[in-house]
Amino acid sequence: MREAAGPRTLFDKVWDAHVVTRREDGQSLLWIDRHFLHEGSFHAFNNLKGRNAEVARPDLTFGFEDHYVPTRVRDLAKADPAIRGMVEQLRDNAGRHHLRLFGLSDPGQGIVHVVGPEQGLTLPGLTMVCGDSHTATHGAFGALAFGIGASEVAHVLMTQTIWQKRPKRLRITVEGQLAPGVAAKDIALSIIAAIGADGAAGHAIEYAGPAIRALSMEGRLTLCNLSIEAGGRSGMIAPDETTFAYIRGRPFAPEGEAFERAVEDWRALASDPDAVFDKEVTLDGAAIAPVVTWGTSPEDTLAITQTVPDPEKAADPARAAHIREALEYMGLRAGQKLTDIAVDRIFIGSCTNSRIEDIRAAAAVLAGRKARVPGLVSPGSAKVKAQAIEEGLDRIFMEAGLEWVDAGCSMCVGMNGDLVPPGERCASTTNRNFRGRQGPGSRTHLMSPAMAAAAAVTGHLADVRPLLEGRMPAGESG
Repeated sequence: MREAAGPRTLFDKVWDAHVVTRREDGQSLLWIDRHFLHEGSFHAFNNLKGRNAEVARPDLTFGFEDHYVPTRVRDLAKADPAIRGMVEQLRDNAGRHHLRLFGLSDPGQGIVHVVGPEQGLTLPGLTMVCGDSHTATHGAFGALAFGIGASEVAHVLMTQTIWQKRPKRLRITVEGQLAPGVAAKDIALSIIAAIGADGAAGHAIEYAGPAIRALSMEGRLTLCNLSIEAGGRSGMIAPDETTFAYIRGRPFAPEGEAFERAVEDWRALASDPDAVFDKEVTLDGAAIAPVVTWGTSPEDTLAITQTVPDPEKAADPARAAHIREALEYMGLRAGQKLTDIAVDRIFIGSCTNSRIEDIRAAAAVLAGRKARVPGLVSPGSAKVKAQAIEEGLDRIFMEAGLEWVDAGCSMCVGMNGDLVPPGERCASTTNRNFRGRQGPGSRTHLMSPAMAAAAAVTGHLADVRPLLEGRMPAGESG
């Protein structure tokens, strides 16, 4: 159903193609092309059971064991009973409804937002939902992807549709070229610092500009992943040759002539030259430096060369109060150099930064060096892990003194046994630094994989650029 005439944005084109009908209150019923589920979906399945209902389209519904799975033990019999129960519930529900499940024993197992793209389930122009806020990740392919709540999961399971209010459109353009040592994570956190953690609230984001086009698919996935941390409903990047090359040959992707026909359709998924956005933001890519967070929100981001902010110098009273509270929780003092902040451990993983280029970027820093603090490296999927082992990257991490474990959400979300102890400070490649996100009382500093590796080597927050001299650049690591 076409909703708008005249020039349209990428978002408009995908949204309009999926509208089934509209209500008087303005909400649209969207057809959903892909529905992803993880262990937290049991509420929705209980809803179906209570209604004696079936999954409408099992062929478009996929399960992933990732949030609760242990990363050090693959035998569920040896796992915590509560964790084992969550995983077994998903298995039971997937079996009952004949769903394709990427379980622990599957060679394609891993984090939903890593496995979807690498399996070719994520394609340009699709609508995609999951009961997980970071579903925006898949928009890196020009898909319209967003997280949904438990009741919405049940609605999609039963109807393959969902009611949604059409968001406004925000284009974020990153001009210029990134400097060596700067990755997609630095772009994303810099955007959030510039517009705020609610700067994109009510908007679908489209990322554009030369610096975005230069990113690998891994980098684009990282960028779109963090759209939710800017308040965005979704994040999208128009598909191009980089996208098509990544998709070609993936297990669930079109093949042969069907693939070539699909590419021709996908090429049309770009914002028209005269398309109007409700809001525009522009950043200079050359001005972006390696960054870290210092507080308890992703917007609390600064270049690694800067110092902890002083609440007394904040013009806005609410911002000053936030800074004071964040400094107290994080155990920091105003004016402290970021590079003087010691860390207790590091974590490399999560749906934000656990793809093969992320692993390579961290390994480039750690090769031949020893970590001064303990750390955990969890690849995003079994496929990523196998590739990393083939390239010898696992040995680099283990020889540096870090743990090399299996795929899963791991230390990002603090619900699977991988935790940051209370009061400890973690240099992390995850997406959220909220209070207690990685475990009760944990203190999280967000950064790129290369920056986390630099923290491991030095024992404190550190500028990765000197450590990369003469080594593989991390600029496209995502």
